[in-house]
Amino acid sequence: MLIDGRAKLDRRTKNLVKRLRQDDIAIIDHEDVDRVTAEALLATGVKVVLNKARFSSGRYPNTGPLLLIKAGLLLIDDIGPKIFNSVSEGDRLMVKEDAVFKDGEKIANGDILSQKKVESILAEAKNNVSKEIDKFAVNTLSYVQKEKGFVTSVQNLPDLDFDLTDRHCLIVVRGYDYKDDLKMLRPYIRDVRPILIGVDGGADAILAEGLKPDIIIGDMDSASDKALRAGRQLIVHAYKNGQAPGIERIKKLDLNADVLKAAGTSEDIAMLLAYEKGAELLVLVGSHANLVEFLDKGREGMASTFLMRLKVGDRLVDAKGVSKLYQAKAKFSYLIILLAAAMVAVLAIIFTSPNVRNILNLIFSRIQLTLGF
Repeated sequence: MLIDGRAKLDRRTKNLVKRLRQDDIAIIDHEDVDRVTAEALLATGVKVVLNKARFSSGRYPNTGPLLLIKAGLLLIDDIGPKIFNSVSEGDRLMVKEDAVFKDGEKIANGDILSQKKVESILAEAKNNVSKEIDKFAVNTLSYVQKEKGFVTSVQNLPDLDFDLTDRHCLIVVRGYDYKDDLKMLRPYIRDVRPILIGVDGGADAILAEGLKPDIIIGDMDSASDKALRAGRQLIVHAYKNGQAPGIERIKKLDLNADVLKAAGTSEDIAMLLAYEKGAELLVLVGSHANLVEFLDKGREGMASTFLMRLKVGDRLVDAKGVSKLYQAKAKFSYLIILLAAAMVAVLAIIFTSPNVRNILNLIFSRIQLTLGF
């Protein structure tokens, strides 16, 4: 197999997918590719992905590589650090077997991943889950010691342009099945009218449903310019040291934003914000619901989100649960209006069409003769 194309490379895969085109050769540095990342790569239409690291290290059973292979992508694994030193954005590359060539010179090679090999790695990785749970427990305790204030005390939360007290808040995270789950919640959104909170790229999913996010919160590296301009209030998530790279982008767009310095992920502080501002119910779309999804997130992110879920748990509902429990019911008044509209249409046809009137008169006459009237 011989494939050539333009190189697109980035050490942050979520940035790379914004630039990828179908005929490009994607170069990533992403150990243990998760399902969300795999779906983002698939959406670009790219056919070849070269990974400096390992698509699956065997640390836990991540499903991203299997998803890519089943879709027909060529994955070259563990290609090594030289690729990022030898290739620039837009370079013309040729991939032959497991080797990469530039200007006719071989610059790197790795291992071609087959479905059988990935399935074997994932099968062995299942045996490592117990070790990862142990590491997660230790990491969580360590996180509690360092960042317990993030969970146990109220932060310097920004004032909001609207009141969340006793309202439902729908928090959309760019995660597992977030687009499908959001579509299923259309009846709930229509009837309940929750406050819509987009966490970075989650804001674009809200926009795609024909809605506008009330709040967009995050480091602002995933949301589109269109989504940021549509948000009613923007909150930039700053790191613990006070740095907030996202604020520069907001300024370039000539927008205004509050800055919130906090530990944890943007998803965590979105939950914290809604909880502390008095929301009655937090409905989470695209978040992490099982062990593998938490492991996909990374250890520090796992710990902070796990602890935040403990804090807000009495008001937290996963979107999948809402879509199963909530059934939209047609209001009786809607049915009356619908029937009235239908009757008006029928009467209009009768009074405006001589042919219809003649047919009805004939039918009534036949009924009278039959009954002997």
